[in-house]
Order: sequence, then structure tokens, then C-alpha cells
Amino acid sequence: MFVDLRGKLNMTETIGHSGAWGIAAIMIVLISWVMYRWLAPRTWREWGSAGVVQAFIIALYAEMYGFPLTVYLLVRFFDLDGSDLSANLWSSLLGVGEVGMLISMLLGYTLAVTGIGIFLQGWRELHRAHQQGRLATDGLYGLVRHPQYTGLFLILFGEGIVHWPTLFSVSLFPIIVLAYSLLARHEERQVIERFGDEYRTYQQEVPRFVPRMGRLAKLVGKSRSGLG
Repeated sequence: MFVDLRGKLNMTETIGHSGAWGIAAIMIVLISWVMYRWLAPRTWREWGSAGVVQAFIIALYAEMYGFPLTVYLLVRFFDLDGSDLSANLWSSLLGVGEVGMLISMLLGYTLAVTGIGIFLQGWRELHRAHQQGRLATDGLYGLVRHPQYTGLFLILFGEGIVHWPTLFSVSLFPIIVLAYSLLARHEERQVIERFGDEYRTYQQEVPRFVPRMGRLAKLVGKSRSGLG
């Protein structure tokens, strides 16, 4: 795909990482399969939240490997300097070239991998608690009430905001947080019906998604268990 981001066709310029629609399709299918495999939505609320994440994934990888629509629109309508452009938004806006792209990639992957570890370890702890017929309150659940959603937020923030931001990923991220916040509240009402005051006490002591000051390092440290 050869596009001059000032709005004119130019057969001599191209943006790196664009036009690889086959890779985009593979990544979308693969990441979507993993997401539905682990989130395992059942109710309409869960499917609705997962649907927003699905849109996030499609928008992200379609721009990452397909066509950099965000960069194209910003350059076209805000008359940005098109002499040193890449498909990565941070690299183009800040003019830091490949070095900036590498930094954003490393930071984004670090957050995403940490999120994957938190997500997987949270799932294991919850599964173990269900098998034992008890409330999950230790491990990651002693730091946040919904570590799986915390992990999911870190994955999406790392990939869609830090590593490869697009207009769609930046716009959809707060919607995803809102959707899963509402889903978490609904789930907590169901848990209260089963565990009553035990869970209400737990609610007062442990925050929903973000650990208390001084406990963030412990949350990150425990994420390694999920990757082990």
C-alpha cells in the first residue's frame, strides 16, 4: 500500500508495517481465540463486555499491520510534518523515529506480559477457590478483588495505548474499563448472595482493580507466578 499521508497518492513512499493484511487477520483470529478461551463469556453482560474487547482487538491489529488510519487522519487534517512518519503514532507525533517505536514497544510488551501473568494467576486462584467451595481472598485476591480484569486492563493498555495507540483503541479503552466495572459490580452482588457478610467485609478491605499504595510491587511480583 503506497499512500502519501498528506493526502496525495505517491508511488515512491510507503509506511513500514502497513499492507500486511494476512498477518493482521492471523493476529486478530489468534488473539480473539485466546480471549474467548480464557474469558469464557456466558451471560449477555459478559458477551457485551467481550464484544467491546473484540472491537478493540480488530481495530488495533488492522492498523498495526494493515493500514495506519490514525496516522493518516492526523497528518491529513492537522497538517503534521510528513517527512518522518511511521505507522506508530507515538513515533510520528514525537518525531523519535525507530528508537521511539522500539521504546514504546518494549514498555507496551512489559505491561502486556505483566497483565497476562496477573490474568492467568488470578484465574488459577479463583478456580482453586471454587473447587474448595470457599471465597477467594488470598494471593492476588488479597490485593485486588478482580485480578483477572486488572490483568486484562494492563494487557489492553500496554498494547493499545503504550505500544500501538490508535484513535479506536484510545477511545475504546475507557469504554472497556466501564463495561467491566459494571460487570464486576454485578458479579459482586451475586457473590454477596452466597457469602453475605464475609464478602462485604472483604469488599471494605480490598480495592476492586487497583491495589493500595505500596502494594503495586507485590501485585507485579505475583504476576510471575502466572507465567511460571
